[in-house]
Order: sequence, then structure tokens, then C-alpha cells
Amino acid sequence: MSTKETAIIILAAGKGTRMKSALPKVLHKICGKPMINHVLDTGSSLKPSKIITVINKNMTDVGKSIEKLSKTVIQKEQNGTADAVKPALKELKNFKGNVIILYADTPLIEKDTIEEMLNTLDECDVVVLGFRPNDPAEYGRLVINNIGELERIVEYKDANPSEREIGLCNSGVIAANAETLISLIDKIDNNNAKGEYYLTDVIEIACKENKKCLHVEGIEDEVLGINNRHQLSDAEFIMQNRLRIQAMTNGATLIDPESVFFSHDTKLGKDITIEPNVFFGEKVVINDNVEIRSFSHIEDAKISSGSTIGPFARIRPGTTIGQDARIGNFVEIKKSKIEKGAKIGHLTYIGDAQVGEEANIGAGTVTCNYDGRNKYKTNIGKNAFIGSNTALVAPIKVGEGAFVGAGSTITKNIDDGALAVARNRQINKENWAASTKNKKKKQS
Repeated sequence: MSTKETAIIILAAGKGTRMKSALPKVLHKICGKPMINHVLDTGSSLKPSKIITVINKNMTDVGKSIEKLSKTVIQKEQNGTADAVKPALKELKNFKGNVIILYADTPLIEKDTIEEMLNTLDECDVVVLGFRPNDPAEYGRLVINNIGELERIVEYKDANPSEREIGLCNSGVIAANAETLISLIDKIDNNNAKGEYYLTDVIEIACKENKKCLHVEGIEDEVLGINNRHQLSDAEFIMQNRLRIQAMTNGATLIDPESVFFSHDTKLGKDITIEPNVFFGEKVVINDNVEIRSFSHIEDAKISSGSTIGPFARIRPGTTIGQDARIGNFVEIKKSKIEKGAKIGHLTYIGDAQVGEEANIGAGTVTCNYDGRNKYKTNIGKNAFIGSNTALVAPIKVGEGAFVGAGSTITKNIDDGALAVARNRQINKENWAASTKNKKKKQS
């Protein structure tokens, strides 16, 4: 990678009206993370000297959301990309290194591509990222001369028929030395079909000043710009596929990859098996040799090695599942610690609880942790056995090795090794069915 200092400018001032949303476009999420944060994270991975994000005056919420990651400046009027870059360049007056201009609504660009641009910049004055889409549509075109240098970029609306036949298109991503960019930016005019100040015009101006311009060719997926919900879903699809490939490359088995959905920060160990239709929310860590069965939903949780989750399990935020635990079908766990070897087989809710090692929780068990105002904790001891269809009314403690009879509603603590049964006594009436049948016959 180039050894020169790097500054990154991120353009984020677009209104995003086609998203049809009260939420600013760049805060819409891809794999659980706002698209602008994807760009910021990629930029930060290059260890730049500065990151400057350009927003408009109505985007205070965007500014607040990234204030720890980037300096923000305001584009007062929406007069094109060159106009957007100007307030950022004012922050780089004395900067001698390279500048790369990225877009907050183009979140799929990868670190390797940016590094290739910066390396190429060591050979020239300006570098543009180009790509060859299946359908060039209304993208700007890169005009290359006979020695392979970039002569100019022509916007589709300003292009003649022969220029529109060019397959190499403009992504908008540009890298240049800061001093070069500052010297060129004020020479751009708005004599074009839109009456805007195009950043792309720096290429033609630079060439007229005998500066050398080159391009790097990327892939279409990387430079997908998001302007509407359809493109947002396209970006989600691409990013999910990247995460799936990464998971499998690192040692996870995905039986049906396209039905598994990861978060941007999902952490997986080795020899994990993930069955179809599994969803991971943010902040999930899964250790080695875990099996996640079909239709499970996991978020903000840690699953220790050797455990089995699902099918149809929901693991909610604040949960830790211990080593070799078994969480079965239609089990929901929230803000709880399930210790080594515990078994919660099916049809159970565990909330605000601690379940001890090797404890066994029967079907239909509910920890009644909420009284309408406050949450309370249930503590189930090591080797405890909770019979089916039990309600544990918190706050409550079930001792180590204790047993609870099926169908009980437990409201008092249970000592270690004790048996608790809390249900009405069963009464059997002999010959009741026959006598009742005879009565009905006489009545009819």
C-alpha cells in the first residue's frame, strides 16, 4: 500500500427522497449496521490521518451518530458532487497526502479496492474507480485514450451516441493528491445538462494541465449505490453472501446458505453446523462445535462450545448458553445464564434467570419474571429437575438437586435436594362415567 498519508472524504449530504422514509438514507441498515458505518469502517481500516463526512444542514441526527468516527462539515446547497467536496477540502488546506472520496450510500466497496487505487496514485495525479456493469444504463462513461490513460468522464446525459457505447463506467470514487484536488476543484463549472458542479470534471481539467489520470477497474457489486428500497435489498443480498462465504471459509457448515442471515458482527468458531432458516441479530458469539437447528433466532447472545440450539428456538439479548447445553424447540430465553450441560427441551420460557449445571427443565415451564412493573430473577440450582408445565414465580430460588413436580406453581424457595409439589389434590370417583351416562339416558 502507498506509504503516503491518506485522508478520506465521505459524501453523505444527499436527501434520499426515493427511500420514502423519515430516516435519513445513510442510516438505513445493511446486515444490522447503517450503510454510512460500513463506509466509515472500511475507511478506518486504512488508518487514515483524517476522515471528513459531508452532510447537509438538516442531517443533525447523522452527524450525532458518527461524531466519534468522523468530523462532519456542511454542504449548504445541493449543487453537485464538486460542490459537496469543497467544504471538506477546507479542512485539508495544509494536508500534503492523498485524498480518496467515497460515498455514504455506496457501502459495499472493499478495502483491497481502495488500497489498489492508492497504490496506483503513486504513478499518477488522479485515479478513478471504474467498473463494467451488465447494463451500463445511465452511468457516466470513462473515456480512455490509446495509451491507457483516462482522458475524461462524460455523464450519460451529456454523452454522444458513440460515448454511450462505452462499457467502462464511472463509480464516482476518486483518489488524488490533496494539493492537486484543491487546485482543480475551483476550476469546475456547471456548464452541463443538470447545471451542477460535477466532481468528474476534474479529470478533463487535469489532463489539460498535463496531469496523468488513470483508472482502477472494480466489480459492479462493490459500487452499488443505494437510492431506493429495492437497491437496499440488493445490497443486503450481496453483503449476506459475503458473510456466508466468510463463515464457510472459516470452518462453519451452512446446509442451505441462502436461508441463513447474519449480522455484520456475527462471530463464529469452527465446526459449527447451521441448518436452514436461521437468523442472527447483532452481538452474537458462537464457539466451536455448536449446532444451530432450523428456524432459530439468536441476538446479543453467547453460545458456548458443544451446545445445540433449536429447532425453533429464540435466544434473546443478554443470554449466555454454557458448554454442552441443549436448548430445544420452541424455547425462548431472555437475559439468562444457562450453565454447562443444562437441558431445556421444549415449549419453555426462561427469562431473567440462572439455570445451573446439568439442570433439566421440563416442557411448558415458565419463569414468571415480570409483575407489571419490575423484573425479578429466578435461580435454578445445579442438577435441579423442573417438571413439565411448571410456573416459577420470581423472585425465587430452586436449590441444587431439587425436584419440582409437574403442573406446579412455585412461589417459595426450595431447599437443596427437596421435592416441591404445588397443585390441587387429585380426586378419582369410581364408576363416574357409567353413572353419568345412565343419568343422561333416563333424562332423554
